[in-house]
Amino acid sequence: MDAPSIRSRPVYAALEPRRASLHLIVADGEGAGAIVDMLGKAEDRSQMLAATHVMYCPGPDGSDQSAALEGLGAGQYFRAPSIPALLPRLARVLSAAHMGTQFYLAGSEGLIGQAERDIMNTGFPHASVQKEQRGSTVRRVQCVHCKGITENVATDPFRCSHCGLSLFVRDHYSRRLAAFQGVNIDAEDPGQVPESVVRFK
Repeated sequence: MDAPSIRSRPVYAALEPRRASLHLIVADGEGAGAIVDMLGKAEDRSQMLAATHVMYCPGPDGSDQSAALEGLGAGQYFRAPSIPALLPRLARVLSAAHMGTQFYLAGSEGLIGQAERDIMNTGFPHASVQKEQRGSTVRRVQCVHCKGITENVATDPFRCSHCGLSLFVRDHYSRRLAAFQGVNIDAEDPGQVPESVVRFK
C-alpha cells in the first residue's frame, strides 16, 4: 500500500498468523478473504482454529462472504447483520479476554477503526492488533462543526447527514473516534461548492 498522505492515516498490511491463547477475528465484507488467506499460512491450522473466535458482518457495499468463514470450523463463530450489531458482541468478548490474545481485523476501514478503538480502550497493546483493509473504501466521517458522524461516505465533497454543511473529506484520521474529519468546504465563499466526485468505493 502507498505511504499515508498524513501521519494519522491508518496503515494496513497482510495478516499473519501468530502464536496466541485466543485468536479474535473481526471482519466484514471482503475481509473474509483476508482471514481465509491468513489461516492458509498457519503451521497448525486446526489448532489455531480451535482457539479462534470469529465475528463477521456484511460489508458496507452489501458483500457477504459469511459462508466462507462459517465453513472454516472456528471454535466460535458469530454473524451480525451490521457493524452496530457486531460491536456489543465484541465488547462482551473483550471483557473476558486475557493478555496473550491476538486480534485480526479485516475488511472496511469503518469496521477496522471501530473494532481497533474498542480493543485499545480495554488496554490491550497495539502490537497485538493486525489490520488488513479489503473491499469497500467508503469512509466514516465526522463533521468537525456539528460533531455528527456520517457512515459510508463515497463522495467528496459530501453533505453532512446531521447539519447539512458541504464537507471536504480530509485524510486526517482520529483513532479515538474511528473516523476521518470533514471540514466545511464553502466557509469563505458560501454556496461555492465544487461538484462531488466519487473518491471512495
